[in-house]
Amino acid sequence: MTYIDITMPLINKGATWPGDTPYRFKLSATMKDTGSVNIGEITSSLHNGTHMDAPFHYDNHGRTIDQLDVSIGIGTCQIVDVRGLDKVTVSNLEKLNLSGVSRLLFHMLDRDPAVFPEQFPLLTVEAVDYLATIGIKLIGTDAPSVDAVNSKTLPIHLAIHKARITIIENLYLNDVSAGHYHLYAVPLKIVGGDASPVRALVIPIVD
Repeated sequence: MTYIDITMPLINKGATWPGDTPYRFKLSATMKDTGSVNIGEITSSLHNGTHMDAPFHYDNHGRTIDQLDVSIGIGTCQIVDVRGLDKVTVSNLEKLNLSGVSRLLFHMLDRDPAVFPEQFPLLTVEAVDYLATIGIKLIGTDAPSVDAVNSKTLPIHLAIHKARITIIENLYLNDVSAGHYHLYAVPLKIVGGDASPVRALVIPIVD
């Protein structure tokens, strides 16, 4: 079985959302210190790297990450290439064959894990509504957010929340072709968490 890792690497001095806690890994104890093992520790916003948002991230009454059904990130998915678009509209989506798709991953830009992209394509609210009507339950993107960097009203997050669709952000799709795959992306059980890192893998579906 051949899988493709579509997880953004977590690296010291990696791309961080402006104002968030950067990811940092260090050894808090070494084999020299303990006589037996190395022990590492991390500090990080939950939104660094590839992560799944919980509704609590943008709704004080929303479910936290430990309350989500983890099976949402396991199953067939379709990856679509929308690089070069400013916005992903209903018209763009209607040109794709999304019949029977419930998990949809958007390749919106090519990523450098050390560089935070200030601009990236965005779904329109109408596009989110359309995806809900055709049965999409999970949206993934290689952008750092489904909303613009300077947005405070988060219209796309809220539209996705209203549609009861789960969000995965900061995927790494540079080396993956558009097509159909099996997806495996499961969050940590962080009680009360507004998000969680995920390790995201896809396996090509051969027709």
